[in-house]
Amino acid sequence: LQLVESGGGLVQPGGSLRLSCAASGFTLDYFAVGWFRQAPGKEREGVSCITSNDGSTKYGDSVKGRFTISRDNVENTVYLQMNSLKPEDTAVYYCAADPTALGRVCRLTTEYDYWGQGTQVTVSS
Repeated sequence: LQLVESGGGLVQPGGSLRLSCAASGFTLDYFAVGWFRQAPGKEREGVSCITSNDGSTKYGDSVKGRFTISRDNVENTVYLQMNSLKPEDTAVYYCAADPTALGRVCRLTTEYDYWGQGTQVTVSS
């Protein structure tokens, strides 16, 4: 079971990036998926999550209105569209998957079973 993040990079303030989280070895159909980030010296922070069945979403206060999570069950991939990026968004971004309740509940805390290796996002001029 593997999750692979991609799409990170260096972007100027105000710019956009789209992160992808692709699953291999299992289907995400019955998993809630969350995006988290960790900046140097800081705790891992919940950014956004999405449920398996109805695609309900949650967002951390610091990204509301700027980030959008979505899922494509055909592609077995979850996306995080990040707009209006700020220097304080700089971090390693991780995706994670949780099968609890067949993925019908998602949360922004770190009790997820499966994690990717992370992708670096740097927002700087």
